[in-house]
Amino acid sequence: MSDNIKRGNEGEERAANFLTEKGYEILDRNYRFKRSEIDLVVRKDNVLVFVEVKMRSSASHGFPEEFVDRAKQLKVLEGAEQYMMENQWHGRVRYDVVSVQGRGADSDVRHFEDAFY
Repeated sequence: MSDNIKRGNEGEERAANFLTEKGYEILDRNYRFKRSEIDLVVRKDNVLVFVEVKMRSSASHGFPEEFVDRAKQLKVLEGAEQYMMENQWHGRVRYDVVSVQGRGADSDVRHFEDAFY
């Protein structure tokens, strides 16, 4: 497994633990549809949340959340639409970003609700 994949998995695990501690239920990880992938699908207070996780070892090249560009957002939206159709979801939906900066226990995790739509 490449270092990038390992770091990505580490970031997604940190994000999942962070969200679980905040009361979110993890429904799915790495959901794929065509060319889109949604890192985490979670639910809290009857709101379905599609989460893009971004990890960087440092902020020397920018903060992780700055790397969720419009093209990535559109891929998440496409995958989310399919997920909702497959699961017959007709309730409230939100699109969040979780930013993980640093490695291990000292990493900084930030949650941006309603990051895009």
